[in-house]
Amino acid sequence: QVQLVESGGGLVQPGGSLRLSCAASVRIFRINVMGWYRQAPGKERELVSSITGGGRTNYADSVKGRFTISRDNANNAVYLQMNSLKPEDTAVYYCNADLLVASLGRYNGWGQGTQVTVSS
Repeated sequence: QVQLVESGGGLVQPGGSLRLSCAASVRIFRINVMGWYRQAPGKERELVSSITGGGRTNYADSVKGRFTISRDNANNAVYLQMNSLKPEDTAVYYCNADLLVASLGRYNGWGQGTQVTVSS
């Protein structure tokens, strides 16, 4: 089975930084796309950032200039560096991956979510 293991969430003051990590439990043959979504209380889940296997990135307007998505192929992982955090960034953040793996073929799934709270 494939698992996406998330880490790096927590409580941070406004203006602070966090780095989220999402690591796949199996070796990735090819990345189609990996991304981060978030869901705040009372709101719909929204796309924050994504990265394709070719390295193309995109960001929600609300996080451009503050967040950076990146990959680490050796660790089968994707990261989200979050700087200049604001209270409105508070949400549960979910990793999503669309992958090809050698033993299972195509996989599309979600991590369990990690809480990010920005508050003084």
